[in-house]
Amino acid sequence: MKRPAMSVLINNYNYARFVGRAIDSVLAQQTPDVEIIVVDDGSSDQSCSILETYGDRIKVLFQENQGQAAAINAAVKLSSGDILSFLDADDWWAPDKLSATAAAFHANPQASLVYHRLQPALTDGSPILKPIPRTLCSGDLSRRLTQSAGWWPFPMTSAIAVRRSAWDAAGDIPKQFRISADAWLVGIYPFLGDIAALPDPLGFYRIHNNNWYRPIDDAAMLRKRMAHWQAVVEATNLFLSAHELAGRLDLTDHYPYQVASAKLVGVDTRTRFKIAVEGLFFAGEPNLFRRMRDALRTAHNLPRLGQDAGVSEPAK
Repeated sequence: MKRPAMSVLINNYNYARFVGRAIDSVLAQQTPDVEIIVVDDGSSDQSCSILETYGDRIKVLFQENQGQAAAINAAVKLSSGDILSFLDADDWWAPDKLSATAAAFHANPQASLVYHRLQPALTDGSPILKPIPRTLCSGDLSRRLTQSAGWWPFPMTSAIAVRRSAWDAAGDIPKQFRISADAWLVGIYPFLGDIAALPDPLGFYRIHNNNWYRPIDDAAMLRKRMAHWQAVVEATNLFLSAHELAGRLDLTDHYPYQVASAKLVGVDTRTRFKIAVEGLFFAGEPNLFRRMRDALRTAHNLPRLGQDAGVSEPAK
């Protein structure tokens, strides 16, 4: 059998109401030689029935619930394409997504990862907000990541494709990334090769209560994000050390982490000024205008010591 040029890897958990649109968007692609692999991570809804309707047009693996990292790892093991494109079951793609991705890899043999913007959408599929990420980063990002504790205007899972040779070099996603497995991809692959960014929104990111997006973060979500960022920094440093790669990450350089910490406890005038200055020079945001705007806005909105921090603990 002919080896497919691209493998599309869909991870699904209880998204029976969405997974059909994700698969259909891949079947509608303008690119030949594509295999579709869906790993269902122990769904308890009607996902199984939905997936079975596609017959031999897709490969399906049903496994016990182990988390997103395990689902993606299992999908990669079943795949054979030279390019691996990831798609969350609640998102979907534009028809030219794969052709544009393949062209970007062909144009830059040193690229380990190619990504594009995503158009946020409501649960019913209606577009909302501007495409994300706003700032695009290309080329060798390894130095930028060592200066920002690994943070950059990164893409999410459904916008990411990687070269198989880079996957083989990086190895499986650690199973500790039960959610937000894309944090491993965007944190590790910039140390393995160039990053190529496509400006068009070639996919749609569905916003609903089961993902990280929140209009306003409460204290519990802030602490969850901080724990996640700390775990990513630790995992990245372990990888860099094990592979004898230069550079290490320092959480004190992680501006969003420092801002989240300040939101929880409140700040005095001196600390507010310090955070504003750090934001102005934060290496994670390459766009000067956005960096200045975000730094000043963030410092202005931080709560004062002894006042309501703007977040609330969930009811116990």
